[in-house]
Amino acid sequence: MRFVLRSKIHKATVTEADLDYIGSITIDEDLIEKAGLWPNEKVLVVSNTSGARLETYVIVGERGSGIICMNGAAAHLIKQSEEVIIMGFELTDKPIRPKNILVDKQNKFVKFL
Repeated sequence: MRFVLRSKIHKATVTEADLDYIGSITIDEDLIEKAGLWPNEKVLVVSNTSGARLETYVIVGERGSGIICMNGAAAHLIKQSEEVIIMGFELTDKPIRPKNILVDKQNKFVKFL
């Protein structure tokens, strides 16, 4: 069994960073569905801006809002307006084809990668 990339949101822009929230990353429901992520799924978030990397879990944000919000302690590491990659993984015994999406600066779906 191996952990392999299953889902990726590429070049998303962090729209908010909320230190007072208890934790997680809030993601526009449209993007969650397009990328094949699940609510409460553990994800790796990597900042292309600062190089920070962290694991957290997905919270569903308002559909069509473009929201990508770093919540809780994660907001110390990845801040508003940073460019990020959000990745979900799967433990499997065979190769899978990941569902990777590219978004624009407003976090609107551009295309499948």
